Amino acid sequence: MPQTLDAAEVRNWCSLALEALGREREEIDAINVYPVADGDTGTNLYLTVESAAQAVEAVFAAHETGATVPGPADAVRAMAHGALIGAKGNSGTILAQLLRGMAEVLTAPAPDGSPAGDRIAAALRRAAGLARAAVAHPVEGTMLSVASAAAEAAEAAAEAAEAAAERGARDGAPGDGAATVRAAYAGARAALDATPDQLAVLARAGVVDAGGRGLLAVLGALVQSVTGEAPAAFPVRKRRSEEHAAPAAVTPCPADDGPSFEVIYLLEADDSAVARLRDRLDRLGDSLVIGGGDGLWNVHVHVDDAGAAVEAGVEAGRPYRIRISHFGAAAEERTARTQRAVVAVVPGEGLAGLCADAGATTVLARPGEPPASGELVEAIRRAHAREVVLLPNDTGLHHTAAAAAEQARADGVRVALIPTRAAVQGLAALAVHQPERRFDEDVVAMTTAAGATRYAELAVAERQSWTMAGICQAGDVLGLIDGDVAVIGAGLAATAEAVLSRMLAAGGELVTLVLGEDVPDALADRLEEYVRDGYLAVDTVVYRGGRQSVPLLVGVE
Repeated sequence: MPQTLDAAEVRNWCSLALEALGREREEIDAINVYPVADGDTGTNLYLTVESAAQAVEAVFAAHETGATVPGPADAVRAMAHGALIGAKGNSGTILAQLLRGMAEVLTAPAPDGSPAGDRIAAALRRAAGLARAAVAHPVEGTMLSVASAAAEAAEAAAEAAEAAAERGARDGAPGDGAATVRAAYAGARAALDATPDQLAVLARAGVVDAGGRGLLAVLGALVQSVTGEAPAAFPVRKRRSEEHAAPAAVTPCPADDGPSFEVIYLLEADDSAVARLRDRLDRLGDSLVIGGGDGLWNVHVHVDDAGAAVEAGVEAGRPYRIRISHFGAAAEERTARTQRAVVAVVPGEGLAGLCADAGATTVLARPGEPPASGELVEAIRRAHAREVVLLPNDTGLHHTAAAAAEQARADGVRVALIPTRAAVQGLAALAVHQPERRFDEDVVAMTTAAGATRYAELAVAERQSWTMAGICQAGDVLGLIDGDVAVIGAGLAATAEAVLSRMLAAGGELVTLVLGEDVPDALADRLEEYVRDGYLAVDTVVYRGGRQSVPLLVGVE
């Protein structure tokens, strides 16, 4: 076990946390009743961790040119900074402060022989303390309680390991960071289960704290990154007892139940100015959280006078990335929007032009650079429609697209996410799109068309590897059908024919071929002839995809 987390473990932690929050986002949103029942805690935590993960990836990308690996301190600092600048909502700001607290300890010089367990426990303790200090009026039964319990359990585990070592025991010897993170998770899980006993609003709703639920997912990802094993998941359930009625769904609080606006901004200011700002904002509203340090802060507050909250920031320093959200529906803006639009993620410039000609707003997914949820939200806003159909066209983007859809819904846009897994499925959906139909009918038709389209892609193996079709060597052409390697070949044309043979064996009426930038037209001519000669009732259409991650995409409808 390394003395602390290394850079690869930090990167893996961010990736696993983002994956976990993507899976659990809707569940966490559904139990969000405190401090405002606006159903966005899971989404806010996902977007905050997404920003942290992007910052870590940027550090690794910067080192790739020099063929070096970033140090642990670089990765941890990037994670904390990314979370700070991308924090969303009350829960996201608190999580960013938790990560900052951990970073302060993990990046500081460690005494010689300092056990990993002690360092991780100290990092969790600093994180809990810093997060609590960031909240103007800490409340028990929230993610603050869960963070404190994780720190206490980690400290107890580290102390027990040290005591065992002094007795000469081998199990749990100092340096066992795995035992420490497991204990932290167990402590957090127990604290989360107890949150309804600490906060009456949770008990009345029959739920555990949403922010604490999200924090548990992040800690579970830490356990998996350090130990290689995922901890037992928290039950997908609401906490209920016989005397607590089970709510059908969380209903957003009307604006007159509390402040009308959520105000968030980044602020460049010194510590003394932030202290004065904290006092002023505390008088203006509630749910005040100010996280950060070293001259850069993330300010979050709920107020009735949004202008006064921003003005206070101007007086304290330089606020930017200012976001003001009304807790009610933005009805006036809706009336100015067009009725319906389609937003599609596409893997190449050629398909972007094709989809744009069909009326879609496109987001380009460059090879190795999938779009973030923020890019999808901007595309939805750019479409300026009351109703939007979102086509991610990539299985790996489904969580990202779901988070973007949730954000857009908060802006008053009706969004339907069709879980398309490939660009050819998106093309099939777009082909049957009819904006004059009722929204639900249009979505059903597009979903049906996408679901009826099998998809394949041809890629070139970069190294020897085990696949579902056997062992491939570097340079082999791989034919992937519905995401799994089905054919291994030596040439692009022969492998493509083998893929088409397998796909058309189950029937089909239309073959779609999307050629990469460097693929010659002769390949399309050969494949069209292959389909025409062997499958008389099947038509073929060919598109130029431009620069895309694979040389050939195939669809069969």
